[in-house]
Amino acid sequence: MLQGKILVAQGGGPTAVINQSVVGVVQEAKKLAGVTNVYGALHGVSGILKEDFLDLSLESNANLEAVAATPCAALGSTRDKPDTAYCKEIFKVLKAHKIGTFYYIGGNDSSDALHTLGEEARKAKYALNCIHIPKTIDNDLMINDHTPGYPSAAKFVASAFAGVNQDNAALPGVYVGVVMGRHAGFLTAASAAARRFETDGPHLIYCPERTFDMDAFTADVKEIYNRIGRCVVAVSEGIHDSEGAPIVTKLAKEVEKDAHGNVQLSGTGALADLLTGQIKQKSDIKRVRGDTFGYLQRSFLGCVSDVDASEARAVGEKAVLFANAGNRKGTVTIHRVGKYAVEYRLSPLEAVAGKTKVMADEFINEAGNDVTGRFMRYVKPLLGTGGLPPVARFDPANTVGKVLAKKKAPAKKKALAKKKKQARS
Repeated sequence: MLQGKILVAQGGGPTAVINQSVVGVVQEAKKLAGVTNVYGALHGVSGILKEDFLDLSLESNANLEAVAATPCAALGSTRDKPDTAYCKEIFKVLKAHKIGTFYYIGGNDSSDALHTLGEEARKAKYALNCIHIPKTIDNDLMINDHTPGYPSAAKFVASAFAGVNQDNAALPGVYVGVVMGRHAGFLTAASAAARRFETDGPHLIYCPERTFDMDAFTADVKEIYNRIGRCVVAVSEGIHDSEGAPIVTKLAKEVEKDAHGNVQLSGTGALADLLTGQIKQKSDIKRVRGDTFGYLQRSFLGCVSDVDASEARAVGEKAVLFANAGNRKGTVTIHRVGKYAVEYRLSPLEAVAGKTKVMADEFINEAGNDVTGRFMRYVKPLLGTGGLPPVARFDPANTVGKVLAKKKAPAKKKALAKKKKQARS
């Protein structure tokens, strides 16, 4: 049974629904007689060191629910990677505040940080419950069918590409959109979710699960452009060459890395510039544009999947219930059952800590430049009960017959016949 004070924090990149998980922890913990206070650490583990806490149990239910529906990390976040010395300092603070349970909401790196903290607590014989609550727009946590934060980001990406496709159809050319995804292409793949008509974009999708070849890329673009007169491309920021080097690093003399050793891929529009430049250089296509979605896809207001919001709340609630049942350590995981339903389990923390899940081969086509029907069946239930807004077109069968063109045709034929006659004489 949970007793005394518990602590919750957020780590890594924010999402549109991460606050649902915080509020899920608070609201579920308030039901337990043994819990006296629910603290929130500002800016993740770094806030613990500074003793920057909020007493979330003092918040009104109305404000808690308002915060839950607000995107981004309300407690603030961090990418700090605790080492042994860092953990020892955390212990001092936790002991001083008599905190015995810590919930850390985050992705691969946050789960790794919590795993390190739990191990150091064990060595120090400090009774600390460490429960990881999943979150990441990349959808790359092991064991989980999908991860809270991904469905809403996927909905944004799908909606954005649907709009881009309409724009590209109105003013034809080539458009390249760079989407977040270091090692996993789930978010980039979601760009296909709004396609309805045969010629809808994105026409090409490149994920980091496949080696990226620049010559094949430009050939693909030219083939699509020559066939339908335009081309929309979705590209994952993490695409790499045959040696595993990110394509974007080919432009940078120095690359920035975070505390976990990750190369910063989303800080500039360099990849979009490189790809659009190659298209212009290797073709005669005049109108070529590129965008980098960057942080836009993480916490976009008004583009939240109700399925995502519900599940993000549930993983917070389940984390409290699992700890209250006597579980000292673990990660809440989501498992799909039936046509579409989920169940929640507590899995070993070390099974996800610092590990990365990538897209299954069956989700990517053989050519490596699009997704398959299996992926579409996987992603569509995540986008929400209402799905995506439909797009429509005027019926091409209503084309009006040309009048002047018919009159000009016989005149052209007579002129051609006259030229042939003159040539023979």
